[in-house]
Amino acid sequence: MPRQTSPRVRLALAGALSGALATTGVLALVPLASAADQGSASAPTSSTGDRRAPTVEEGQVVTPGDFTGYGFDQCLAPTQKSMNTWWRTSPFSAVGIYISGKSRACRDQPNLTPTWVVKQATKGWRLLPITLGPQASCQPRFPRYDDDVTIDPRPGKNGQYVKALKMGRREAVSAVAAAKALKIAEGSTLWYDLEGFDHNNTACRESALSFLSGWTQKLHRLDYVSGVYSSVSSGIKALDDARVSRPDRFELPDAIWLARWDGVANTSSSYIREDGWRPGGRVKQYRGGHDETWGGVRINIDSNFLDLGKGSTARPAAEMCGGTRVNYTSYELLRPPRETSGGTKKSDPDKVAALQCLLKQRGYFDTDITGTYGGRVVTATKAWQRDHGFAEQDLWSRKHWMSLLASGSKVTTKYGSSGDAVRRLQRALNAASPKARVVVTGVYGPAVETAVKDWQERVGMGASGVVNAKTWKKLQAGARG
Repeated sequence: MPRQTSPRVRLALAGALSGALATTGVLALVPLASAADQGSASAPTSSTGDRRAPTVEEGQVVTPGDFTGYGFDQCLAPTQKSMNTWWRTSPFSAVGIYISGKSRACRDQPNLTPTWVVKQATKGWRLLPITLGPQASCQPRFPRYDDDVTIDPRPGKNGQYVKALKMGRREAVSAVAAAKALKIAEGSTLWYDLEGFDHNNTACRESALSFLSGWTQKLHRLDYVSGVYSSVSSGIKALDDARVSRPDRFELPDAIWLARWDGVANTSSSYIREDGWRPGGRVKQYRGGHDETWGGVRINIDSNFLDLGKGSTARPAAEMCGGTRVNYTSYELLRPPRETSGGTKKSDPDKVAALQCLLKQRGYFDTDITGTYGGRVVTATKAWQRDHGFAEQDLWSRKHWMSLLASGSKVTTKYGSSGDAVRRLQRALNAASPKARVVVTGVYGPAVETAVKDWQERVGMGASGVVNAKTWKKLQAGARG
């Protein structure tokens, strides 16, 4: 998917249709039936810098940023209300939008405005701007309209498909104009949707590759990043074969978007080699048109998995209490020292130090970090328990740990999110269950998703993997199921 590194710095690229259309996916032939502690790395993105979160600078959106996670695409850009609801309730953080191209089914986009684009990026959505223009000459379902054209399959005198190349360049110019009109800035990735075609038809294939080469050439000159969506068994396979056997023949895209409806949320396919556009240059559409309902809002979508740029990463956490360790894969019961037949039994001093540090940060403990569960700790823990709806006890249990570790803003956090909110979530999950054992990284990945869904099931919530305000409230209440 999107290359947010400078479009002039190419990826190091080391390295038929008929029945395939039904099994590999067709993006557009069917209607795709801000807080600092939020989920994305928060550093600004420049049009020539690295790809972090999508940013809005002076009303211009640079997207999609470094990201690993789920996305969806739909023919018609959803309403703002639908987007807001899906941000809070769905696992998706990226959305494909059709911004240009005379072959697209949804030429009219009443919701797609500069304001809409800026609002989505501000919320945290990764935008995937799509162009569906001229299609391969042997694609049987195009042209779609009277003013629609297909890629010119005629070779020139030298055997090169110059006309197709020039068509690709013109389409890039139109796409950039549409992107700029929507406030999608330089450094963003623009995707060309090339529907599946007969890969064995030489003129059709070679003219399509020349067209895509022209698309990429022009985007680079206009300071945008080039992406191509296609059926993995035709357009993507043709690109991958060219990458390996004719690396100097075409200017290849910076990122590829595989249409392969195998139901597997990754970016791999047996149709192409594993080394191309790695790392961070792939999206896979793994499920075709279907209805999904989140928060009571139903949309017909295609489902995608993205692995772009550096992927989702988190900056190092700020040092706490002079370097006191607070990240653990388990947070067990703590209590004051007590006499047993084997002598005085004390709680783990490292965990007590972590408790003292966290209470201190929340304003409940105002003395030195000692690692001893003494009178001042008891006073602080009881104050916390009282203020957060728990019975006052000398004991500090897992539910108390959860309430303290999860405390803070209730920002929506989901697969692909990163930052301090994710660290709070990871710690709270480890407190909720001794089986979770999530490594505290600040990045919401597959292990966190599994732990969230397991916990949500235990406490009687829908296992969406999305941690929104309602979910945070239960975490902060110490719900363990």
